[in-house]
Amino acid sequence: MNTPNASAHGGENKNDETQALRNRYPYNSVFTASDGLATVMVYIPKFYLDEVIRGASHSVHPAFLVNGKELDGIYVSKFQNVVIDDCAHSLPDRDPAVHINYDTAELACKRCGKGFHLMTAAEWGALALLCQKNGWFPYGNNDFGKDIRETEVTARISYHTDEGRRVCRVATGTGPVEWSHNRRADGIYDLNGNVWEWTGGIRLVYGELQMTPDQKADWRALDAQTGEWLSPDGKGTTENSVKLDFVDGAWQFISGTITSLVNGARFCAFADVTAHPSLCESVKELLYTYGLLPNGECEEQKVVSLYANNGAAERMAFRGGRWGQGRNAGVLKICFDDPRSYAGEAVGFRSVYRPYMNQ
Repeated sequence: MNTPNASAHGGENKNDETQALRNRYPYNSVFTASDGLATVMVYIPKFYLDEVIRGASHSVHPAFLVNGKELDGIYVSKFQNVVIDDCAHSLPDRDPAVHINYDTAELACKRCGKGFHLMTAAEWGALALLCQKNGWFPYGNNDFGKDIRETEVTARISYHTDEGRRVCRVATGTGPVEWSHNRRADGIYDLNGNVWEWTGGIRLVYGELQMTPDQKADWRALDAQTGEWLSPDGKGTTENSVKLDFVDGAWQFISGTITSLVNGARFCAFADVTAHPSLCESVKELLYTYGLLPNGECEEQKVVSLYANNGAAERMAFRGGRWGQGRNAGVLKICFDDPRSYAGEAVGFRSVYRPYMNQ
């Protein structure tokens, strides 16, 4: 397993900062990125689908597959990222990077070095499944500086609106342990609220679901009848592909022609998202795997929403929600409503590092 080499970059001062973070987070991994600065990561070991999805196959979760090879685990940014000299970093007590579009966020992650990349939909889905399996969906900044289930502001304010100085963003990792994915200090922070997070490897093209399977670069549609990958036609009308339709007031993954195609945002509770019976079992399993379809029953699925635009040429995905959405923010929250060019005050990102095997 290859990991970034802290000793190979930067001067004494940078090494001191890296060591200070290692002392502060002894149960996490502190790497040195290509610019010589530290980044704090949380190791997530490989797991299989039947460990987190009832009735699923005994297959490794796709978050741990790269070019057909299985990884023992991945390293996820402990904190929503900041950008220093165009390079993404996971650092505590910082105002998270915002006003950054999809392509810029993706490039900032890659600049950290080989193996670093923008968190993918598969990786976010893996975290969501772990949270559900462990019975803990993390709290976060979803009520202007606090969680709506809390009574006081519990994190350091890093940005507020001009009008009335109402709290908006909070500094990374400054919330209580309830804001981490595992309810422990060694966990991943701020997956619920604060700022939305771009996720890679997934998009809608005129409502057609497209992904980059096995962490490769090429976009593929998904055959609803076989679960095989298809070369998309670019119009969202690839034969037999999985598409997102709005049926009876709720989103449904279908295999035929979209009946309600609208270039505008619509939403429903995540618990109400369904898959048409014509979709084969392997496709449904993949939708569960990516956190796109309700897996079993839990309260979290009822209070968060899936927002989507199935009439635009391309819509990328945000996850997690933002600072003022209350219970409607969380790990299961999804939004396919903005183009890759969008950059706003409430959208950031998070990098992931794959232990590369010189692929």
